[in-house]
Amino acid sequence: MRLPSAALAAATLAAALALVPVASAHGVEKGDQEWIVDNPGPQIGPFLYLGAKHMVTGYDHLLFLVGVIFFLHRTKDVLVYVSMFTLGHSATLLFGVLADVHVNAFLVDAVIGLSVVYKGFDNLGGFRRLFGRQPDTKAAVLVFGLFHGFGLATKLQEFELGRDGLVENILSFNLGVEIGQFLALGAILLFMTWWRARESFAKHAFATNTLLMAGGFVLFGYQIAGYLVS
Repeated sequence: MRLPSAALAAATLAAALALVPVASAHGVEKGDQEWIVDNPGPQIGPFLYLGAKHMVTGYDHLLFLVGVIFFLHRTKDVLVYVSMFTLGHSATLLFGVLADVHVNAFLVDAVIGLSVVYKGFDNLGGFRRLFGRQPDTKAAVLVFGLFHGFGLATKLQEFELGRDGLVENILSFNLGVEIGQFLALGAILLFMTWWRARESFAKHAFATNTLLMAGGFVLFGYQIAGYLVS
């Protein structure tokens, strides 16, 4: 049964607003930060855990990945696109922290919110309808991956890490991010494979990507508001 447009709009708005309290919780937990500060030097295990935890609980990264793989049916395509995303966020994570390049966390996270909007809009064929052509999707995933990596870097920079063991800790955190991404992506792919085998996938693909865009706009607005009042 198809929802009336008014009901769909109301459902979209309700789901988007529900993301606001979740967004406020995204960041480095105080206990984790205190532990790292109190235990300087190489900490491979803890940073592996922190990287995996950040990716698994990173709603913005996961929403983007959902959008990226939404219409990808072949394993080869999934691997190519996820590899582009991984290359992008790994490069800027390592560069941002090791080169001590600081960017405004609110603005970077705002762009990450827009990356979710982009992918939902792209999945709906919006670019072809409005502009007559579609951006290079692989290049777009790589570019947005660079911003996601700077977002990860800002979280690590909250730890105020010392130089002792910095390289080991950053590499461990990055590896943890990839482990978390692998676990989360596995769960997402299992669900998507199950859903694609049902008629409801084709019926609700439009509404789902509309919700994805709405969530991205909420994340963008939340971060811009944080930037303006910070």
